[in-house]
Amino acid sequence: MNKHHESTGPSDEQQITLRGPAELADALPYLMGFHPNDSVVMVALHGGRGRFGGRLRLGIPQSAQEWPSVAEQLAECLVKGSERRGERPDAIVIFLCQDPADGETGNQTMERLRPFAQRLRTACGALDVPVLEALCISGNRYWSYVCPDARCCPAEGNPLAMPGTSVMAAAATYAGIQVRGSLREMEARLTPLTRTAGEGQQSALDAAGSAMVPKLLDQEGRKEVGSATLELARRLMDRLGRAAATAPSLADINDDRLISDEEAASVILGLQDRETRDRAAEWMEGPEADPALRLWRALARRCVAPYEEHAAAPLTLAGWVSWSTGDEPAARVALGLALRLDPGYTFAQLLHEACNQGLDPETLRRCLRGERGARAARHSRRTERVAGARPVRLRPAGRARTRAGSTRPGPGTTAGRRRAGRPGLQGRRGTGTRR
Repeated sequence: MNKHHESTGPSDEQQITLRGPAELADALPYLMGFHPNDSVVMVALHGGRGRFGGRLRLGIPQSAQEWPSVAEQLAECLVKGSERRGERPDAIVIFLCQDPADGETGNQTMERLRPFAQRLRTACGALDVPVLEALCISGNRYWSYVCPDARCCPAEGNPLAMPGTSVMAAAATYAGIQVRGSLREMEARLTPLTRTAGEGQQSALDAAGSAMVPKLLDQEGRKEVGSATLELARRLMDRLGRAAATAPSLADINDDRLISDEEAASVILGLQDRETRDRAAEWMEGPEADPALRLWRALARRCVAPYEEHAAAPLTLAGWVSWSTGDEPAARVALGLALRLDPGYTFAQLLHEACNQGLDPETLRRCLRGERGARAARHSRRTERVAGARPVRLRPAGRARTRAGSTRPGPGTTAGRRRAGRPGLQGRRGTGTRR
């Protein structure tokens, strides 16, 4: 099997051969870029050698009543998504990752999740895609729901390989692939402030909402709010960029200190407008990407209760910038959080599916560059029209002399007043209006 550690094309594929459940279990953190605790992970396999394809992750539903519908949705999402890329999966590998609850052993966790694993296998089979392996990973051990041989898959499970000792770890180190820690640790960077620390932020969001929501309901007001939001966001990016250059190791702490509650509230609410959010998505590459990512993460942390759902916008932008800059693990975490807060958030849905399917973000980058370029061209044309407009020259009162030396009535005479009431070609050009 091989692992797509980047979505930039076939030349970047790292060929790694995995044999058996033990190496599959050890490979999971490298597939995802983090340890996906409390998660169900499904990976598509293609071809006779089982090349890794699209993958998806979802938190394990707490209620067993949700398992049948969730299993059907996950199987359909993975299979149909692969088909849209033109490559239907030949098989699927499933991982159920959950640490034992209080008073529970790893074996008991595995047995508790067995019905969910069976639902997933049945849902995949209903789409004519077999499940090659289904593993439960709990308490640093793994179990196979597929293998019936107790000699290789005993009831007490098998221990996971020591970190850094497997073939996958060696290949990942050589390829520069890193595991960022656990999913919980990555999500903590995006989690809102505690209630005590967030009281001032909540008051600022309340005040900003009272001032901005009426404007967002009006077309001209929306434009005004959008422009102000983007201008403030740009200033904050510049501020964060300067701070990062002096203390990069204290990024999250410094970023929170450098943004006031009022500034955060204004940008958070402004990003709820789709057009404003889409324009902010243009800060996706080059020197703009890092300060933009820091800003979106900081704003997600400021979406304190009862404004948690407002974090869908900055989380989606954080996921987009991460994906655009090649950090797929961070992108999946941010987009997954956005969808947890607002399952119907379309932009997050599209990005999450595209990232999980291993698509190249360059297509969307090209589209956003085009929008930015077209807007700059329109602004340039408007500026040129205004700069090229000839001002209206007013003649003094009295009789004006013609080229031949004759005279004609000036604007002060009766005839002149009649002429002044009908602006000539020169006057119309001077207004700068479109013709």
